[in-house]
Amino acid sequence: MSVRLRLTLLYSGILAFTLLALGLTVYWIQARLTLRVLEDALADEAQRLMASPRFQLEAIDNPARKLAAPETYVQTRRPDGEILDRTANLEGAELPLSLAGLAAIRQGRTWVEVADTENGRLLVYSLPVRQDGQIRGVLQLGRSLADYDQAQGTLERILLAGSLAALAAAFASGWLLAGMALRPIHQITQTARAIGRLRDFGQRVPYSGPSDEIGELARTFNAMLEELQAAYVQLEHAFQAQRRFVADASHELRTPLTTMRGNLELLRREPPIPPQDQREVLEDLIAECDRLIRLVNDLLALARAEAGQAPRREPVPLRPFLSELGRQARRLARGQTIETPEAPEASALADPDLLKQVLLILIDNAIRYTPSGGRITLRAQAGETFIALDVQDTGPGIPPEILPHIFERFFRGDPARTGSGAGLGLSIARALVEAMGGTIEVESQVGRGSTFTIRLPRAIDEASSGATP
Repeated sequence: MSVRLRLTLLYSGILAFTLLALGLTVYWIQARLTLRVLEDALADEAQRLMASPRFQLEAIDNPARKLAAPETYVQTRRPDGEILDRTANLEGAELPLSLAGLAAIRQGRTWVEVADTENGRLLVYSLPVRQDGQIRGVLQLGRSLADYDQAQGTLERILLAGSLAALAAAFASGWLLAGMALRPIHQITQTARAIGRLRDFGQRVPYSGPSDEIGELARTFNAMLEELQAAYVQLEHAFQAQRRFVADASHELRTPLTTMRGNLELLRREPPIPPQDQREVLEDLIAECDRLIRLVNDLLALARAEAGQAPRREPVPLRPFLSELGRQARRLARGQTIETPEAPEASALADPDLLKQVLLILIDNAIRYTPSGGRITLRAQAGETFIALDVQDTGPGIPPEILPHIFERFFRGDPARTGSGAGLGLSIARALVEAMGGTIEVESQVGRGSTFTIRLPRAIDEASSGATP
């Protein structure tokens, strides 16, 4: 059974119960009020008869000429219940008096009862007739309840027909309203099916209704679709990057392994190759092993940087840090001049080991592509909330068309990026800087050199003069 049908049946059931209770209440109140009116009318008429001078106790056995209303039946009895006289409109019938009624009359009380006769139901009002404090007889007045029963039957049919009509209208209205209210849920279901079938997270549930629970559900579902779409796009990019990374890594590893296998084949040749060639082959093997070690280390460093683990962050004073780094860079230089202008009295908020690794990558990259006699400058600048570290060289520069791709893995797109490296250094540098909460940028002009800039948060210390990061 659908939710729409269940809701409609629930609405209809509640309405049916309400109409039933209301109809029974109206019917009962109407019946009681009408009977009360008839009882009061009979009581008034009995009092008029009793108060009439023409009504004599001696003539109690002849009341027909004393009637004022022809629709009223009048009958008299003795105290023992024997009938004395009755009006002609009774036509030989008698007004009944039950034993309980006769007992009540003997006690001096009036008695009202509804009697079923051959000619229909009668409302009978009985009261005692007193003289000198003694009950001398019983006066009974009765009226037919035919009109009353007809009116009550008409009311019953009206209530039943009205209730059925209202129930049918409520069922139809509830069915339509439930369909309108559940339409967004149906649309959500259709959208979910379409997404599952087409894997298109760009679809949204169209909803322009009020901001009720259904509207909140539609907005929540659309928000969930946006999150799923973003996650799906991110996952797709990650999957493509993973495939590209595996393909590139396989290519990079295949070359040194192929070279090493070829050299090993040379070493086991019969007859053996000359000793001089053996030494050259062994040197090639050692070089290729070193290349493999560097490549594996770079891959491990990149994997650690992208694993999502936050590195430790502590204040790193710039002056002693850059002074020591400049001495190491001069030992790596191959004819280039390494300049380290005096750093400001400030500290960067970073991991000193990771920061040193990043700067050594940039310095090694600058040494590799800066000719002998060139100049490499390691400079630091302190802002109110950040620290900027520049590595500037006077190499050939990077063409503008490949400048946006230099931080990609294994990218070596022009002579400025060729050489013995695997193309992972700048990718590792960017990953480490971002893990420390910083950014890395590059500016380059062909023929004039390149400048790599690292921006990191500034640590709050005494040298910062109260600056707030």
